[in-house]
Parts: sequence; C-alpha cells; structure tokens
Amino acid sequence: MGASSVATTRRPSKSSFSYLSRVIVFLAAAVALLVVFYGVYTTYSSNFSSPVADSRSRVPPRHRVRLPDATFYDDPSLSYAIDRPVADWDAKRREWRRLNPHLAGGGQRILMVSGSQPGPCRNPVGDHLLLRLFKNKADYCRRHGIELFYNTALLHPKMGSYWAKIPAIRAAMLAHPEAEWVWWVDSDAAFTDMDSELPMDRYGFHNMVLHGWAHLVYEKRSWVSLNAGVFLIRNCQWSLDFMAEWASMSPISPDYASWGKILKEELNDKLYNESDDQSALVYILLKQKERWGDKIYLESEFELESYWLKTLGRLEEFAGAYAAVERQEEGMRRRHAEPASTAYGRMREKRMMGAEKLRRPLITHFTGCQPCSGDLNKMYTAESCWEGMQRALHFADDQVLRDYGFRHADLLTADVIPLPFDYPAATS
Repeated sequence: MGASSVATTRRPSKSSFSYLSRVIVFLAAAVALLVVFYGVYTTYSSNFSSPVADSRSRVPPRHRVRLPDATFYDDPSLSYAIDRPVADWDAKRREWRRLNPHLAGGGQRILMVSGSQPGPCRNPVGDHLLLRLFKNKADYCRRHGIELFYNTALLHPKMGSYWAKIPAIRAAMLAHPEAEWVWWVDSDAAFTDMDSELPMDRYGFHNMVLHGWAHLVYEKRSWVSLNAGVFLIRNCQWSLDFMAEWASMSPISPDYASWGKILKEELNDKLYNESDDQSALVYILLKQKERWGDKIYLESEFELESYWLKTLGRLEEFAGAYAAVERQEEGMRRRHAEPASTAYGRMREKRMMGAEKLRRPLITHFTGCQPCSGDLNKMYTAESCWEGMQRALHFADDQVLRDYGFRHADLLTADVIPLPFDYPAATS
C-alpha cells in the first residue's frame, strides 16, 4: 500500500512561542511609553500654555469664530484718539463688514453711547442718581434691542465735561463698525417714553440728527436753537471729519480761549466767554452750512428730547391720556412678555395720532441740574432737580414695571404696588 494521503499536523515549536511573547512584550512597552508621554505633555501644556490658547481650547468647536483676513484693526498706524485722523473709513468699514457678515448684521443698527466722570460724585446723592439714570437707559436699550456703551474714562485729558462725548463717540465708531448709527445721550437725560422708537426712515439722507429749530439757528443765531446733549450721528467718514472740525474749537485747540470770545460775539444770547460744544455746533452750521448743514437734520416734529421743566408738570396728564386710550381697546390691555412691549407700544402710538400734544416726550433732559457735581444752575433749587428726576424716573419705570406686574404707588415714592388684572380698565 502507498504512502498515506493524509498530511500530518505539526505542533508549534518552542522558538515560535518565544517570538510571539517578545512581540507582545514590545507592544505593551510601547503603549506604556505613549501613555506616560501623553501624561507629561498634557501636564506641561496646561501649566505653560498661553491664556488665549487655553481659553480657546475650552470653547466648543461650534462656537469658535474663524479669524478673518487682515482688516484695519491690524494697521499699527490706526489710532482711536480724537487728534489722530482716520482716512478711508467708509472703505475700511465696508471691508470689515464683508469679512464678518456674522457680526455685521443689517439695517439701521444703533449703538447708544453715554457716560459720566471717572471719580465719585461730589453731590451726596449724585452716584445714586447716575445709577438710576443709567438703569433708565439700559431699560430702554433692552426693550429695543440696542447695545449700550457707557463710558467712565476720560479718553482725552483735555476734553472733559461736555467735550468728553466727542472722543468717546469717535472711539465707539472704530470699535463698532457693525453699527450704522451712534446715539449719544447725556448722563442727565432720562427716557420718558420707553415704547417710542426713532423714525429712522426720516433720516435716510442725513448723517446727524439733533433736536432743534432751523429758524432759531439761521435767523435768531441762538446758542439754544438746538441741543447737543442728545443726537444721532452716522458711523461714516463724514462724521469723523465733522467731529474733527467740531473738536477744533475744544480745549485741544491752541486757540481755545479765542474761540470762546468769537462764539459769544457771533451768538446773540450766549452769556459767557467759553467755547462749549453746543455753541460750537451752532457756529459750524452758521459759518459752514454748505459743507455740513445739508447732512444735519434738525428734528422739531416730535420731542426727541424735552426740557425738564416743560415736561414734569404734565406727567400725570400724559399717563391719563395713554390710560384713556387703553381703556377703549381691550387688546391693548393684555398682559404680555416684555419682548412684545415694542409691538404694543406701536399700537399705542397709532391710537395717539392726532393727539400729538398728549404724547410722552421720548427723552426728558435735566439741563442745568448737574446731578453728579451738584453745581446746578442758579435758576433751579436742589429740591426741584431732585424731585424732578425722581418723578421722571418713576414715570419711566412704571412703563417698564408694568410688564413685571407692578407700578409705583406714586411718582415720588420708591414703593410699588401690584397691578390688577385688566389694568388700567380695572382702576377706572
């Protein structure tokens, strides 16, 4: 019989087992070394990495913002200071917006800017009043989707008091290229209509909007023909150039003392030889109307800002007029979320058409009261300024607190009371 066709099975040799064991030992050692290296690396990185890199590592990937291409911010010659010109701002801003569409947004985006002095107030109740006035602005901005920059730093050592606004606005424009407008509001100005909105469509061809009267500027040559404490200014090259011209009559000018005398001579009712921001603005309109005047809108069709003595005696009358309108329409009395308050405000504004004299002024300006320093105009008393601010701020606060179910017991007390259902019909 021939050889068997069934192959015999070989057993692994001792040398094969020895080879496999050496491979396993090598792989285990390699894994152990990798683990040790990773531990040392992460410890070193956490101790010595930069704060910026560390903070970015903690940001979830979906929230990280891609660094854009170079913009004007990368130019070392760019300065935020008022005495350093910026050229081609419109092109710079346009390019930034193109590279940052997720930040630029659209429409008539507004940035509100306000501010007060760096140090504590001399007036014992001054800091409290500034806090209340700040809250008032923050309330309005929250209800209308407006960002607020409140500055307490002096951005130019020579430009204090009423001149301090110009460096702040100039810096804000560069810091916020996404904003189409900057809305300056003096610290001593309070919103007294928390629902009303600016008629932005009216200002499409203009670069600056102030409360004022053309005939008082050009015919009467009055330094109170407009108010420089509340205004809108477009974020554009025109505005940067205009503010440079405006600042040329400020304390940064070597001719500052001479400007005070010139303004007093040119303006019929100016009483003192000091160059102030408002007188300088009127002078620019008088002397350079062709260059600047066509782009400046003097708003006199509604109370963009109102003199406080004119407003305070009518607060109860305003409140009564709005309550009467709401009593006539149940839908306007519905309780609602605060984010819906603007829509309800528009409904009220429509019902108030034809009763312009009973409309609440958008802003009440406490000119001359000087809440921080206490150096008020001799025309007023400390008591009248204090009570006036209390009444105006509580009047505005009632419009805010209504969405939270409360109102002040009266305009001179901080005490609040709950609102009944179907207010104000329930109180008639």
